Amino acid sequence: MCGIVGYVGERSALDVVMGGLRRLEYRGYDSGGVALINDGKITSAKKAGKLVNLDKELQAHPLPLSHTGIGHTRWATHGAPNDRNAHPHLDADGRIAVVHNGIIENFAELRAKLEAAGHEMLSDTDTETVAHLLHDELLHTPDLSDAVRAVCLQLEGAFTLVIADANHPDVVVGARRNSPLVVGRGKGENFLGSDVSAFIDYTRDAIELGQDQVVTITPEDIVVTDFHGNQVETRDYHVDWDVSAAEKGGYDWFMLKEIAEQPQAVADTLLGRYSAEGSLQLDEMRLSDEELREVDKIIVIACGTAMYAGLVAKYAIEHWTRIPCEVELASEFRYRDPIIDRSTLVVAISQSGETMDTLMAVRYAREQHARVLSICNTNGSTIPRESDAVIYTHAGPEVAVASTKGFLSQIVACYLLGLYLAQVRGMKYGDEIARIMTQLEQLPEAIQRMLDEGEHVRELARELSASKSILFLGRHAGYPVALEGALKLKELAYIHAEGFAAGELKHGPIALIEDGLPVFVVVPPKGRDQLRDKVVSNIQEVRARGALTIVLAEDDDEEVAKYADRLIRLPKVPTLFQPLVATVPLQIFACEFAAELGHDVDQPRNLAKSVTVE
Repeated sequence: MCGIVGYVGERSALDVVMGGLRRLEYRGYDSGGVALINDGKITSAKKAGKLVNLDKELQAHPLPLSHTGIGHTRWATHGAPNDRNAHPHLDADGRIAVVHNGIIENFAELRAKLEAAGHEMLSDTDTETVAHLLHDELLHTPDLSDAVRAVCLQLEGAFTLVIADANHPDVVVGARRNSPLVVGRGKGENFLGSDVSAFIDYTRDAIELGQDQVVTITPEDIVVTDFHGNQVETRDYHVDWDVSAAEKGGYDWFMLKEIAEQPQAVADTLLGRYSAEGSLQLDEMRLSDEELREVDKIIVIACGTAMYAGLVAKYAIEHWTRIPCEVELASEFRYRDPIIDRSTLVVAISQSGETMDTLMAVRYAREQHARVLSICNTNGSTIPRESDAVIYTHAGPEVAVASTKGFLSQIVACYLLGLYLAQVRGMKYGDEIARIMTQLEQLPEAIQRMLDEGEHVRELARELSASKSILFLGRHAGYPVALEGALKLKELAYIHAEGFAAGELKHGPIALIEDGLPVFVVVPPKGRDQLRDKVVSNIQEVRARGALTIVLAEDDDEEVAKYADRLIRLPKVPTLFQPLVATVPLQIFACEFAAELGHDVDQPRNLAKSVTVE
């Protein structure tokens, strides 16, 4: 995944592009680069590493003023993250500049043909082939947009391309297949970006681009066609958050800001879902009640943190609807030949709406005639557009690579889906749904309490920051919390961390226990006495073997306190909703732990915000 910006207008293109890249740096930070058109020439600069390196390069070697430009911040796929492989890439004449997100799967074949014809490649990337293909195409196709369409028809794989041509100084052309690109509509200026944060400083009016489409922007016009040149209909939308939502707001890290925003994110996900008449209503629910009544199996597909939200969803959906629910890694789903048909509801969870593994699984599900509902935070992204229905989480932009408010808001959206299905299928009476919705609406306050009491968790993180391994245990809805707690620590602190179902402890993982090993344990609420008692036994088992037990238990559970070396108190909430409060201290712990080690919390090594390649 990479970040892309394009601009044409009256402003300094360099200022616009660099500002956009700073907002998109979460999408990739191996290298960065810009290309501008000035006086019929392309001028460019690019540098390995974070954008600060590119800033220094531009200060040392300023580029001339330009009103047309493109930029790129890279997460490396083809070729090492160095200056040579940084984007933009130019053709042999220095006339064409190209930036690219995705993978061109047939680039080796295309590159071999180009080199056989005398083209000299200066990088190891698949992207450079596009610049040289355009060079050849423009020898007999004078229109840049026509040339881009012709080249796109030769490419295989997933890609977003944005191109500038020195011979067309007021034009930028973009193309997308299976990779994100949006258009920003301005007055006397227009924008392209990997997402709307690239141009939110200047406009909140955006246009969705569909699959296999080419967009041409000039200061006064936006033209969208398919790869064959046919004009297509587009959908405009308005972004309902502003630039301040993408700023740190005084926090040291975006992740800290996004952890603090979770009460509001959960409240916003719930907002407007329950009508005055006492029924649930979901935005863009394009599946009819009759279609939902025909569903006899639900499969949740997702990756990483979103998959753990799906695991929480399974407990709620099956409990409320009595429909069998499976949860699968999207990357494995279509390769195992799953048994799905028109009576299967596939629920795809993706914060960005562009996760490639999940998108490919969605397309496979649709080919098998399954109904698809997506849960997403990004309006107009690909997965919602290709789904039969969507529940938007309305959590606002999430910039830090490690998801926090995205996770909690996805869980809430899954609860809403489960309740909606129960309503449609007659599994819950109106007063039952009203009672559950009231409990959900009280959760932002409970989450805020966990934030207010976070300092002792930060102290614990600093105390344990020399640990090389940490384990997490949970049962029932606490099991996904354990998995998510371990993932956050792996992502941010780069140490060994594992989450286990506590009942599996004696089936192997207990061999990992040794003196001083920190073990987090999520204890079920007291209302689930049998389950809770088993987890208390697990605490005793690991403590007897020397583990340092860090126990998350609800307020009035005094019995468990005597088995806890460290105790984190949780508000009393229903069992199914405990993940929303139990996850928060684990997020705080991982963030503080990583910061204590001196790591970049927002941009962990080797990771990007959303994975747009398989």
